[in-house]
Amino acid sequence: MSKRNISLLIGIVFLVSTVFYGTKVPAQSSLSSIGLSVEPTIEKIFPFEAEAEKVEPPPQFSFKAIDGAGRPIQNAKIHLQILTPSVNPFLTTDFPIVEGTKLLDVETIASQGELKLQQMMPIRGNYTFKMDVAPAIGANFEPFQQTQILSVQENGIKYQNLIKLLLILFAIGLVGGWIIGARQPIRPGEIAPKNVRLLLSGLIIMSIGVLLYINVSAELAQSHMSMAMDHETKSAPSSTLVKDTVSQGLNVRLSGDTQAMVGQAASLQVTVLDFKTQKPVNAQIQVTSTQLEHDWTAFSMQGKTDTAGQFAWQQQFFDGAPHKVVAIVSPLTNSGLQFTPIEVGETLEVEGVAPPLQVRLTSLTYFVGMVALGLLTGLFIRRSRRPSGKFSAS
Repeated sequence: MSKRNISLLIGIVFLVSTVFYGTKVPAQSSLSSIGLSVEPTIEKIFPFEAEAEKVEPPPQFSFKAIDGAGRPIQNAKIHLQILTPSVNPFLTTDFPIVEGTKLLDVETIASQGELKLQQMMPIRGNYTFKMDVAPAIGANFEPFQQTQILSVQENGIKYQNLIKLLLILFAIGLVGGWIIGARQPIRPGEIAPKNVRLLLSGLIIMSIGVLLYINVSAELAQSHMSMAMDHETKSAPSSTLVKDTVSQGLNVRLSGDTQAMVGQAASLQVTVLDFKTQKPVNAQIQVTSTQLEHDWTAFSMQGKTDTAGQFAWQQQFFDGAPHKVVAIVSPLTNSGLQFTPIEVGETLEVEGVAPPLQVRLTSLTYFVGMVALGLLTGLFIRRSRRPSGKFSAS
């Protein structure tokens, strides 16, 4: 066979192998996916309500990695990120500092390809779930990524209360416009009738009062968060929360940030080591974060330690109050190492952040604008009802 034919044959073989290899990997990864189920259903999930008499438990999210045949992917390393809805400068939420931030960042090994967690949703809008799946030790599949959007609707009661408030402001402006629109005698030296001057003065005082109320209430809210934080930290049973303990031959330690701030994710980590050899131990970790001021669960999930004996996550505490983080370490099912569950935990101080001045001014603009709209409407109705003869006489 000539050199030319040999080169041609090698080229054909290389081209065919490239085509088969190039189509095989994407096809395998594209068939793999992550299913997301929510309990309760998404229509029944509403944002966190700080003023609620009874706080509902956080919704439960179940992620399941499956292959093209619908079978669970074994020994999958799942990296999950939950991002809050993006910033909307015109329609802010109850927690504007939380908008456009990271709510959760966690990675764990799912032996059956399933990850479950509970997470309180702080605001309305579209949450982004970014998931990266890669093979752990002993697994053989192509890594893949998937992004899902979950929309949380606002509670209808808030819309009703907002409409009532806007109608009241509109009615105030309407009455004012009706009074101003009336033909009233102007005395020498006056720029406007007495009733008009009193009304305008009242509107100015009301606008200043609203502005002061918004700013002062924000500062008091932040101060209240700080006082509540100090109070709860003192009264919390801190003596029962141990960050580092040695029990049953294991050294279990909870480390990471001891303080947190609303709008920023705090980093936490649980480490499980053999006390004598200091070698990593494979164990199951149940993590729960509880807001202490009103005793409600903000986050809860179950994961596993990695090859270094660690389970790490980043979590945002969106409510400016102290939180208790508890991690319960348990042995894996069918593991040769058996022990009774070991608990570690600590109390985190969370610093509340007042809404930005821009957000407060935006709300003030809407309220004043509604009063102004009512004022113009009252003027138009009043003047349209005047007899045409009076206009000609003037």
